[in-house]
Amino acid sequence: MEKLPKPNDPRVLVGYNTADDAGVIRLSDELALVQTVDFFTPIVDDPFTYGQISAANSLSDVYAMGGTPFSALNIVGFPKDIFPMEVLAAILQGGQEKAAEAGVPILGGHTVSDQELKYGLAVTGLIHPERILTNAAAQPGDLLVLTKPIGTGTITTALKAGKGTPEMEAEVCGAMAALNRAAAEVCQRVGVHAVTDITGFGLLGHALEMAEASGVGLVLRFDAVPFFAAAIATTAAGFVPGGTRANLLHVQPCVDFLERITPEQRLLLSDPQTSGGLLIAVPEEKAFELVRAGRDEGVRMAVIGEVIADHAGRIEVV
Repeated sequence: MEKLPKPNDPRVLVGYNTADDAGVIRLSDELALVQTVDFFTPIVDDPFTYGQISAANSLSDVYAMGGTPFSALNIVGFPKDIFPMEVLAAILQGGQEKAAEAGVPILGGHTVSDQELKYGLAVTGLIHPERILTNAAAQPGDLLVLTKPIGTGTITTALKAGKGTPEMEAEVCGAMAALNRAAAEVCQRVGVHAVTDITGFGLLGHALEMAEASGVGLVLRFDAVPFFAAAIATTAAGFVPGGTRANLLHVQPCVDFLERITPEQRLLLSDPQTSGGLLIAVPEEKAFELVRAGRDEGVRMAVIGEVIADHAGRIEVV
Protein backbone atom coordinates (compact mmCIF):
# COMPACT_ATOMS: atom_id res chain seq x y z
CA MET A 1 0.00 0.00 0.00
CA GLU A 2 2.92 2.36 0.63
CA LYS A 3 3.55 2.46 -3.12
CA LEU A 4 0.03 3.73 -3.82
CA PRO A 5 -0.77 7.45 -3.72
CA LYS A 6 -2.71 8.50 -0.65
CA PRO A 7 -6.26 9.74 -1.28
CA ASN A 8 -6.34 13.51 -1.75
CA ASP A 9 -10.04 13.86 -2.57
CA PRO A 10 -11.48 16.32 -0.03
CA ARG A 11 -14.56 14.12 0.31
CA VAL A 12 -12.47 11.30 1.84
CA LEU A 13 -12.78 11.58 5.62
CA VAL A 14 -11.04 8.28 6.45
CA GLY A 15 -8.77 6.53 3.96
CA TYR A 16 -6.32 3.66 4.23
CA ASN A 17 -3.41 5.73 5.51
CA THR A 18 -4.17 5.02 9.21
CA ALA A 19 -4.98 1.30 8.75
CA ASP A 20 -8.49 1.95 10.04
CA ASP A 21 -11.37 -0.51 9.88
CA ALA A 22 -13.32 1.08 7.01
CA GLY A 23 -13.23 4.00 4.63
CA VAL A 24 -15.52 7.00 5.04
CA ILE A 25 -16.49 9.43 2.30
CA ARG A 26 -18.63 12.55 2.74
CA LEU A 27 -21.88 12.88 0.81
CA SER A 28 -23.07 16.10 2.46
CA ASP A 29 -22.57 18.12 5.63
CA GLU A 30 -25.00 15.75 7.35
CA LEU A 31 -24.18 12.38 5.83
CA ALA A 32 -21.19 10.19 4.98
CA LEU A 33 -20.83 6.64 3.64
CA VAL A 34 -18.84 4.00 5.52
CA GLN A 35 -17.51 1.34 3.16
CA THR A 36 -15.76 -1.95 3.85
CA VAL A 37 -15.29 -5.44 2.45
CA ASP A 38 -14.19 -8.62 4.20
CA PHE A 39 -14.23 -12.36 3.46
CA PHE A 40 -12.35 -15.46 4.57
CA THR A 41 -12.18 -19.23 4.32
CA PRO A 42 -14.22 -21.46 6.68
CA ILE A 43 -13.11 -21.67 10.30
CA VAL A 44 -15.96 -23.99 11.36
CA ASP A 45 -17.44 -27.04 9.65
CA ASP A 46 -21.12 -26.06 9.69
CA PRO A 47 -21.85 -23.92 6.59
CA PHE A 48 -24.76 -22.01 8.14
CA THR A 49 -22.67 -21.02 11.18
CA TYR A 50 -19.79 -20.09 8.90
CA GLY A 51 -22.12 -17.76 6.99
CA GLN A 52 -23.30 -16.15 10.22
CA ILE A 53 -19.77 -15.59 11.52
CA SER A 54 -18.45 -14.19 8.26
CA ALA A 55 -21.36 -11.77 7.93
CA ALA A 56 -20.97 -10.59 11.54
CA ASN A 57 -17.27 -10.09 10.91
CA SER A 58 -17.91 -8.00 7.80
CA LEU A 59 -20.52 -5.82 9.53
CA SER A 60 -18.16 -5.22 12.45
CA ASP A 61 -15.97 -2.79 10.52
CA VAL A 62 -18.90 -0.38 10.11
CA TYR A 63 -19.77 -0.65 13.81
CA ALA A 64 -16.14 0.03 14.71
CA MET A 65 -16.35 3.36 12.86
CA GLY A 66 -19.48 4.32 14.78
CA GLY A 67 -21.66 3.83 11.70
CA THR A 68 -24.93 2.06 10.99
CA PRO A 69 -24.78 -0.69 8.32
CA PHE A 70 -27.23 0.15 5.51
CA SER A 71 -26.83 -2.46 2.76
CA ALA A 72 -24.55 -5.32 1.76
CA LEU A 73 -23.45 -7.50 -1.15
CA ASN A 74 -22.33 -11.13 -0.95
CA ILE A 75 -18.82 -12.09 -2.07
CA VAL A 76 -18.31 -15.80 -2.77
CA GLY A 77 -15.55 -18.03 -4.02
CA PHE A 78 -17.04 -21.52 -4.39
CA PRO A 79 -15.40 -24.81 -5.43
CA LYS A 80 -18.46 -26.26 -7.18
CA ASP A 81 -16.64 -29.49 -8.05
CA ILE A 82 -15.97 -30.20 -4.37
CA PHE A 83 -19.10 -29.10 -2.51
CA PRO A 84 -22.75 -29.51 -3.45
CA MET A 85 -24.80 -26.38 -4.02
CA GLU A 86 -26.66 -27.07 -0.77
CA VAL A 87 -23.51 -26.00 1.07
CA LEU A 88 -23.51 -22.64 -0.71
CA ALA A 89 -27.21 -22.21 0.03
CA ALA A 90 -26.62 -22.82 3.75
CA ILE A 91 -23.73 -20.33 3.83
CA LEU A 92 -25.82 -17.64 2.17
CA GLN A 93 -28.75 -18.38 4.50
CA GLY A 94 -26.48 -17.94 7.52
CA GLY A 95 -25.17 -14.65 6.18
CA GLN A 96 -28.64 -13.40 5.35
CA GLU A 97 -29.97 -14.25 8.81
CA LYS A 98 -27.18 -12.32 10.51
CA ALA A 99 -27.60 -9.37 8.14
CA ALA A 100 -31.34 -9.35 8.84
CA GLU A 101 -30.58 -9.26 12.58
CA ALA A 102 -28.54 -6.11 11.87
CA GLY A 103 -31.38 -4.64 9.79
CA VAL A 104 -29.27 -4.82 6.63
CA PRO A 105 -30.70 -5.99 3.26
CA ILE A 106 -28.35 -8.05 1.10
CA LEU A 107 -28.93 -6.73 -2.41
CA GLY A 108 -27.11 -9.43 -4.36
CA GLY A 109 -23.43 -10.02 -4.86
CA HIS A 110 -20.82 -11.75 -6.95
CA THR A 111 -19.75 -15.39 -7.08
CA VAL A 112 -16.73 -16.94 -8.79
CA SER A 113 -15.66 -20.52 -9.18
CA ASP A 114 -12.64 -20.98 -6.91
CA GLN A 115 -10.46 -23.82 -5.68
CA GLU A 116 -10.96 -22.63 -2.08
CA LEU A 117 -14.22 -21.71 -0.39
CA LYS A 118 -14.53 -18.05 0.60
CA TYR A 119 -17.45 -15.95 1.82
CA GLY A 120 -18.00 -12.45 3.12
CA LEU A 121 -19.77 -9.15 2.55
CA ALA A 122 -19.12 -5.76 1.04
CA VAL A 123 -20.97 -3.43 3.41
CA THR A 124 -22.10 0.16 3.05
CA GLY A 125 -22.95 2.09 6.21
CA LEU A 126 -24.15 5.57 7.10
CA ILE A 127 -22.76 8.05 9.62
CA HIS A 128 -22.82 11.76 10.42
CA PRO A 129 -19.42 13.22 9.45
CA GLU A 130 -18.95 14.62 12.95
CA ARG A 131 -19.65 11.32 14.73
CA ILE A 132 -16.99 9.14 13.09
CA LEU A 133 -15.01 6.92 15.45
CA THR A 134 -11.50 6.03 14.26
CA ASN A 135 -8.42 4.28 15.62
CA ALA A 136 -6.47 7.56 15.43
CA ALA A 137 -7.88 9.62 18.31
CA ALA A 138 -6.81 7.82 21.51
CA GLN A 139 -5.60 10.33 24.11
CA PRO A 140 -3.23 10.05 27.08
CA GLY A 141 -5.20 9.22 30.20
CA ASP A 142 -7.80 7.15 28.33
CA LEU A 143 -8.57 3.65 29.58
CA LEU A 144 -8.64 0.73 27.15
CA VAL A 145 -11.77 -1.43 27.13
CA LEU A 146 -12.24 -4.76 25.30
CA THR A 147 -15.69 -6.19 24.51
CA LYS A 148 -15.07 -9.86 23.59
CA PRO A 149 -12.70 -12.54 24.93
CA ILE A 150 -9.53 -13.44 23.01
CA GLY A 151 -8.71 -16.89 21.68
CA THR A 152 -10.84 -17.73 18.64
CA GLY A 153 -7.78 -18.61 16.54
CA THR A 154 -6.28 -21.20 18.85
CA ILE A 155 -9.67 -22.73 19.75
CA THR A 156 -10.84 -23.11 16.15
CA THR A 157 -7.45 -24.63 15.29
CA ALA A 158 -7.99 -27.22 18.04
CA LEU A 159 -11.52 -27.88 16.82
CA LYS A 160 -10.28 -28.48 13.27
CA ALA A 161 -7.84 -31.05 14.71
CA GLY A 162 -10.71 -32.84 16.45
CA LYS A 163 -9.44 -31.91 19.92
CA GLY A 164 -12.26 -29.63 21.02
CA THR A 165 -15.53 -30.23 22.84
CA PRO A 166 -19.11 -29.33 21.84
CA GLU A 167 -19.19 -26.85 24.72
CA MET A 168 -15.99 -25.19 23.53
CA GLU A 169 -17.33 -24.93 19.99
CA ALA A 170 -20.67 -23.51 21.11
CA GLU A 171 -19.01 -20.83 23.24
CA VAL A 172 -16.59 -19.62 20.60
CA CYS A 173 -19.10 -19.77 17.72
CA GLY A 174 -21.65 -17.85 19.75
CA ALA A 175 -19.13 -15.09 20.42
CA MET A 176 -17.96 -14.91 16.80
CA ALA A 177 -21.52 -14.73 15.48
CA ALA A 178 -22.50 -11.97 17.93
CA LEU A 179 -22.84 -8.52 16.36
CA ASN A 180 -20.83 -5.61 17.72
CA ARG A 181 -23.89 -3.39 17.26
CA ALA A 182 -24.79 -2.97 20.93
CA ALA A 183 -21.18 -2.18 21.89
CA ALA A 184 -20.95 0.43 19.11
CA GLU A 185 -24.22 2.04 20.13
CA VAL A 186 -23.01 2.30 23.73
CA CYS A 187 -19.79 3.95 22.52
CA GLN A 188 -21.75 6.60 20.65
CA ARG A 189 -24.09 7.18 23.60
CA VAL A 190 -21.37 7.48 26.25
CA GLY A 191 -18.79 9.28 24.10
CA VAL A 192 -15.39 7.67 23.49
CA HIS A 193 -12.21 8.81 21.77
CA ALA A 194 -11.14 5.88 19.57
CA VAL A 195 -12.31 2.42 18.52
CA THR A 196 -11.01 -0.47 16.45
CA ASP A 197 -12.19 -4.05 16.12
CA ILE A 198 -9.88 -6.95 16.92
CA THR A 199 -9.57 -9.34 13.99
CA GLY A 200 -6.78 -11.03 12.05
CA PHE A 201 -3.80 -9.11 13.44
CA GLY A 202 -4.67 -10.08 17.01
CA LEU A 203 -5.04 -7.86 20.06
CA LEU A 204 -1.44 -6.63 19.90
CA GLY A 205 -1.55 -5.94 16.17
CA HIS A 206 -4.70 -3.85 16.24
CA ALA A 207 -3.70 -2.12 19.47
CA LEU A 208 -0.40 -1.18 17.82
CA GLU A 209 -2.29 0.31 14.86
CA MET A 210 -4.22 2.47 17.35
CA ALA A 211 -1.02 3.54 19.11
CA GLU A 212 0.72 4.47 15.85
CA ALA A 213 -2.28 6.24 14.31
CA SER A 214 -2.95 8.20 17.52
CA GLY A 215 0.69 9.01 18.29
CA VAL A 216 0.45 7.57 21.81
CA GLY A 217 1.78 4.68 23.87
CA LEU A 218 -0.36 1.89 25.31
CA VAL A 219 -0.05 -0.20 28.46
CA LEU A 220 -1.86 -3.57 28.41
CA ARG A 221 -2.37 -5.53 31.64
CA PHE A 222 -2.26 -9.22 30.74
CA ASP A 223 -4.16 -10.37 33.82
CA ALA A 224 -7.04 -8.05 32.91
CA VAL A 225 -7.46 -9.35 29.33
CA PRO A 226 -10.46 -11.71 29.02
CA PHE A 227 -9.72 -15.03 27.33
CA PHE A 228 -11.98 -17.90 26.39
CA ALA A 229 -11.70 -20.56 29.06
CA ALA A 230 -10.10 -23.08 26.70
CA ALA A 231 -7.71 -20.70 24.94
CA ILE A 232 -4.85 -20.95 27.40
CA ALA A 233 -4.98 -24.76 27.34
CA THR A 234 -5.19 -25.04 23.55
CA THR A 235 -2.28 -22.63 23.09
CA ALA A 236 -0.18 -24.56 25.61
CA ALA A 237 -1.05 -27.78 23.74
CA GLY A 238 0.42 -26.33 20.54
CA PHE A 239 -2.76 -25.42 18.65
CA VAL A 240 -1.33 -22.16 17.34
CA PRO A 241 -2.39 -20.80 13.93
CA GLY A 242 0.39 -19.82 11.59
CA GLY A 243 -0.93 -16.27 11.64
CA THR A 244 -0.25 -16.03 15.36
CA ARG A 245 3.51 -16.34 14.99
CA ALA A 246 3.50 -13.95 12.02
CA ASN A 247 1.53 -11.42 14.08
CA LEU A 248 3.93 -11.68 17.00
CA LEU A 249 6.95 -11.34 14.73
CA HIS A 250 5.45 -8.21 13.20
CA VAL A 251 4.66 -6.40 16.48
CA GLN A 252 7.63 -7.61 18.54
CA PRO A 253 9.94 -4.66 17.72
CA CYS A 254 7.31 -2.27 19.12
CA VAL A 255 6.20 -4.23 22.19
CA ASP A 256 7.95 -4.35 25.57
CA PHE A 257 6.95 -7.44 27.57
CA LEU A 258 7.60 -7.77 31.27
CA GLU A 259 9.79 -10.79 31.87
CA ARG A 260 6.95 -12.62 33.62
CA ILE A 261 4.87 -12.68 30.39
CA THR A 262 5.48 -16.23 29.09
CA PRO A 263 5.96 -17.24 25.44
CA GLU A 264 2.48 -18.83 25.44
CA GLN A 265 0.94 -15.62 26.79
CA ARG A 266 2.67 -13.57 24.11
CA LEU A 267 1.24 -15.91 21.49
CA LEU A 268 -2.25 -15.54 22.94
CA LEU A 269 -2.05 -11.76 22.68
CA SER A 270 -1.16 -12.25 18.99
CA ASP A 271 -3.87 -14.84 18.32
CA PRO A 272 -5.75 -13.89 15.12
CA GLN A 273 -9.39 -13.23 15.96
CA THR A 274 -12.38 -13.82 13.75
CA SER A 275 -15.27 -11.42 14.36
CA GLY A 276 -13.59 -10.25 17.56
CA GLY A 277 -14.67 -7.49 19.90
CA LEU A 278 -14.04 -3.77 19.94
CA LEU A 279 -11.00 -2.16 21.55
CA ILE A 280 -12.13 1.21 22.90
CA ALA A 281 -10.14 4.20 24.19
CA VAL A 282 -12.46 6.02 26.59
CA PRO A 283 -11.82 8.97 28.93
CA GLU A 284 -11.14 7.64 32.42
CA GLU A 285 -14.09 9.53 33.91
CA LYS A 286 -16.45 7.79 31.46
CA ALA A 287 -15.04 4.26 31.73
CA PHE A 288 -17.35 3.08 34.51
CA GLU A 289 -20.37 4.48 32.67
CA LEU A 290 -19.28 2.67 29.49
CA VAL A 291 -18.81 -0.69 31.21
CA ARG A 292 -22.11 -0.35 33.08
CA ALA A 293 -24.00 0.64 29.92
CA GLY A 294 -22.44 -2.28 28.08
CA ARG A 295 -23.49 -4.68 30.81
CA ASP A 296 -27.05 -3.35 30.61
CA GLU A 297 -27.03 -4.16 26.88
CA GLY A 298 -25.63 -7.66 27.44
CA VAL A 299 -22.07 -6.76 26.39
CA ARG A 300 -19.28 -7.82 28.73
CA MET A 301 -16.60 -5.14 28.79
CA ALA A 302 -13.22 -5.37 30.50
CA VAL A 303 -10.78 -2.54 31.24
CA ILE A 304 -7.45 -3.97 30.05
CA GLY A 305 -5.03 -1.02 30.07
CA GLU A 306 -4.48 2.64 29.50
CA VAL A 307 -3.16 5.19 27.02
CA ILE A 308 0.03 7.10 27.90
CA ALA A 309 1.82 10.07 26.36
CA ASP A 310 5.27 8.46 26.49
CA HIS A 311 6.67 5.90 24.04
CA ALA A 312 4.42 6.86 21.12
CA GLY A 313 3.75 3.95 18.78
CA ARG A 314 4.78 1.36 21.37
CA ILE A 315 2.99 -1.06 23.68
CA GLU A 316 4.04 -2.22 27.14
CA VAL A 317 2.57 -5.51 28.37
CA VAL A 318 2.69 -5.84 32.14
